[in-house]
Amino acid sequence: MAKSHPARFYDHGAPRFAQWARNTVASFALLACLASLSIILHNQYGGARFISAVMHAVGAIDLTQMVGLPGDRLAPVAIDRNEGKYRAIGEYLARRYRVSSEVTTNIVAKSHLIGAELKLDPILILAVISVESRFNPIAESVMGAKGLMQVIPRYHTEKFDPLGGEKVAFDPVANILVGAKVLKEYIRRTGDVADALQMYVGASSEENENGYSFKVMTERDRLNYVLRQYQNQNRTARQ
Repeated sequence: MAKSHPARFYDHGAPRFAQWARNTVASFALLACLASLSIILHNQYGGARFISAVMHAVGAIDLTQMVGLPGDRLAPVAIDRNEGKYRAIGEYLARRYRVSSEVTTNIVAKSHLIGAELKLDPILILAVISVESRFNPIAESVMGAKGLMQVIPRYHTEKFDPLGGEKVAFDPVANILVGAKVLKEYIRRTGDVADALQMYVGASSEENENGYSFKVMTERDRLNYVLRQYQNQNRTARQ
């Protein structure tokens, strides 16, 4: 592992919900335009037959396909019960590191899923990402460490190969998964989070090791504070 050398950040896209919302608005805007055109033609030309054809065409439009929903009806959008928590943490990270809140929220959600799968604290994963790459998914160090968790692919080929090899090192999910597995392995070996972080960064001196561990643990404390604030606000709102 090596510390990050952040490159310029690029937003790789919004979550599916944002895309669904845009498609829905576009669909209803199209219907409004068609209706307006029908009225104009009727008033100007008395185009009753044309209006009938337009309305028939409108009726044939499959709105479920346009807005990206399955089936023949507008099904409700599934909302993760943890979405509010993810967004609260994601918005904090977006402000702190000056990146897209949609990207950070997505990374927060994926870190929680991977953390649950590996039985590893997702807040610790996010703290490592904060220190290593500042949420830049294409960060690369001079030592060859890549992605959000600054993993060096040649040192962890056995973890990358099942996911597609070194070429997926910049894929956020693959990078978080491999980085989290490495960290989990180091925690198992050392029995101590601070010692595992020292192994993760590969620092060459005690001073540097302790400095890195301190940065990650401090960031984890900040994120846990943000989480507690969100939980307290939620609790107050329900009372």
